[in-house]
Amino acid sequence: MELVKSYERIDDLQCKGLKIIQNPSSFCFGVDAVLLANFAEVKRNQRVVDLGTGTGIIPILLAGKTEAKEIVGIEIQDDIADMAKRSMILNGIQDRVVIINDDMKSAVSMFGKESFDIVTANPPYKHTGSGILNPKSSKAISRHEIKCTLEDVISISSGLIKSNGHFFMVHRPERIVDIVCLMRSYKLEPKAIRFIHPYPGKKPNLMLIEGLKGGRAFLKFLDPLYIYDGRGNYTEEINEIYGRDIL
Repeated sequence: MELVKSYERIDDLQCKGLKIIQNPSSFCFGVDAVLLANFAEVKRNQRVVDLGTGTGIIPILLAGKTEAKEIVGIEIQDDIADMAKRSMILNGIQDRVVIINDDMKSAVSMFGKESFDIVTANPPYKHTGSGILNPKSSKAISRHEIKCTLEDVISISSGLIKSNGHFFMVHRPERIVDIVCLMRSYKLEPKAIRFIHPYPGKKPNLMLIEGLKGGRAFLKFLDPLYIYDGRGNYTEEINEIYGRDIL
């Protein structure tokens, strides 16, 4: 097997020596995936599934940061899933992290109801009819609800999560009403929200949300997270999340 193709690159994730294979001309992971992996609370021996895993960034980071027993990443795009599988081999974690090349809509029938402790999701943010579709289909599928809708992601997650299991998702703040309403309707009670701001004084452009399967109604708003400080430098918390040395 050719582990890294000529048009791909290997990026250092600065986390326990972990690396990821990416195609610069395709969709590459962003800060949202890193923040979601940091936000998700995974305990020892838990089973985790990441819906729409892309190149596998979230499973790789969770494998490095947690003691999860098994992590499954589901990705519908053949070439992206293949890249993710090779990244697991590159890191030597293929026995602990499994990449499934399939539609997430098959996940409940594939694994069974309530078969995971944790579901993570970094789904497409945009309605199919909103914004300009990228001519490169992999980017369009990653950004627009072409292969799955927000309701698909939340309903599938509810089916996969055990009672009292947790759901962690990153999305756009402008979808908060849809997100909260859908989560409650599928018995994933919203428990915590954290807004992500590019700079202090700027409105949030991302949000992290946690849900509890069958939980009682009580929602916490966590302290905001800022990507950059007022001088254009990464904030101390962002540097800590990325594992960067602060000079």
